[in-house]
Amino acid sequence: MENLFAPWRMAYISASKNQEGCIFCDFPKEDRDEERLILHRGKTCFIILNAFPYNPGHLMVAPYRHTAEYEHLNDTEMLELHRLGGRCVSVLKKVMGPQGFNLGVNLGKVAGAGFDGHLHLHIVPRWNGDTNFMPVFSDVRVIAEGLETTYKKILEEWRKE
Repeated sequence: MENLFAPWRMAYISASKNQEGCIFCDFPKEDRDEERLILHRGKTCFIILNAFPYNPGHLMVAPYRHTAEYEHLNDTEMLELHRLGGRCVSVLKKVMGPQGFNLGVNLGKVAGAGFDGHLHLHIVPRWNGDTNFMPVFSDVRVIAEGLETTYKKILEEWRKE
């Protein structure tokens, strides 16, 4: 049997088990954007790097207002959510050069929402060959770059636009 040694993952595993409250409500209230991986603060929505990414550069756009109901977003929130999503795609293309993207909103736990009480838009960069045997055979994702490195690269390009 082969071993995949990734001791840095324990911090993420522990954090998810100990998380109380709603990260999409709590994190923006703090003054710790870099630590919390908050990339941008808009008028009604903000962008945060996913701490448990499907791929490097996995971003999420969330409204500040706590709601799980997509249809209850007001026009301003809806427009900003999707405009920021488009800007995320543009920045990620420049920084990471993906060949494609998955964008989506998981509404409800049954739909895959990890935080089902607060909706958020996922922006996941994709590359040819990024789905390898690890998720299929061992339910493991290989993330090839550290979160801090990815955050700094994206933030640098975000500030240029």
